[in-house]
Amino acid sequence: MKDMQQIVSLAKRRGFIFQSSEIYGGLSSCWDYGPYGIELKRNLKNKWWQAMTFRSDIVGVDASIFMHPQVWKASGHVDGFNDPMVDCKACKSRFREDKIDTSAPCQNCGAEGEFTEPRDFNLMFKTKMGPVEDSSADVYLRPETAQGIFVNFLNVQSTMRKKLPFGIAQIGKAFRNEITPGNFIFRTREFEQMEMQYFVKPGEQMKAMEDWKELRWNWHISNGIRPENLRWHPHVGDELAHYADAAEDIEYKFPHGWDEMEGIHSRTDFDLRKHEEFSGKNLKYTDVQDGNKKYLPYVLETSVGCDRALLAILCDAFRIENEGDKENERTVMKFHPSLAPIKVAVLPLTKKLNEQATALFHDLQKEFKAEYDVAGSIGKRYRRQDEIGTPMCVTFDFDSLEDNAVTVRDRDTMNQERVAIDQLKNYLRDRIYI
Repeated sequence: MKDMQQIVSLAKRRGFIFQSSEIYGGLSSCWDYGPYGIELKRNLKNKWWQAMTFRSDIVGVDASIFMHPQVWKASGHVDGFNDPMVDCKACKSRFREDKIDTSAPCQNCGAEGEFTEPRDFNLMFKTKMGPVEDSSADVYLRPETAQGIFVNFLNVQSTMRKKLPFGIAQIGKAFRNEITPGNFIFRTREFEQMEMQYFVKPGEQMKAMEDWKELRWNWHISNGIRPENLRWHPHVGDELAHYADAAEDIEYKFPHGWDEMEGIHSRTDFDLRKHEEFSGKNLKYTDVQDGNKKYLPYVLETSVGCDRALLAILCDAFRIENEGDKENERTVMKFHPSLAPIKVAVLPLTKKLNEQATALFHDLQKEFKAEYDVAGSIGKRYRRQDEIGTPMCVTFDFDSLEDNAVTVRDRDTMNQERVAIDQLKNYLRDRIYI
């Protein structure tokens, strides 16, 4: 891939991702998932949810986006969730001070040495709840999903009768008023997180961290991402958050460079301790297996940005084969079959075969996310499905009326194989559910 624009262009052309409110000129850093994009995103979230909650030691929650304002006081977001911001005096563009060289010309207009003094900018969106606009009605759009898990720790532990170690998983929207969002869906003001907080006995957090590092790395590989495009980035020095005693990121080699996709953090007992302090509630765990000792568990967090993971999958799947060869060049999205928005496309050779091909399509639809395509030459239809990332194309031709078989074409190899219709579902299962 030469640059991000290739993905942006394909995403719009093939119905993956559109600019939000595009007919009004768009809204900066806001994106809408189209028909194929939402299928890809749903498949990704379902695969993450299965990896987390199809275990006996992890359960899920779905916490409210709006939370009591004290939650964000306790977590430190009200007083400390700030980025240093500077403005270009010439063009009024705003930048994070830690992301630019203020002794250099403005990257937007080229003016030299024309920046304001840095000032703190809180990243939380504030709004009002209720009919009376006074300070008591101030609430925030949550800047992270983790706190919804921490404030429900006691509810979940007691109702589900969970013993340490155990985890709580959640997928949900979060909102940050980023100063300089960009790089397509990599950094946006509205985004989705897939997080799991794993509660352990103090002293056992480093073992849990190593275990989850391996599990999370392998999960990304299972999504079809090439290992050479992934690396670990440990947090050292000032990078380490005040609440953590260890942290590492899984980074992906995006078109704009190596950048964070998922964080694995050892958060100590900071969050539970702060919520216990601010709420006045006893959040300690009673360890019946260790003489009824009472203590606040330590927390191992895995947090992956759903949109960032999806962008990595889009980038990694993107291929241009035989570039420059007008007859043989093709753009293909080599999604892992489990993530592909469409699993199989049914392509009748001509419209005269619509009746029989449609019957086959409806039968396949009962099990597979399928698409029916009759417009254009068979070659153009293959290329269209390649750009969508469909693993298998089934061509129903005139011979199918005689031999009750179809031609199945593999997206990656472009090999074609004749398969009996009564064996087609088994054939597809073997190649899609891998």
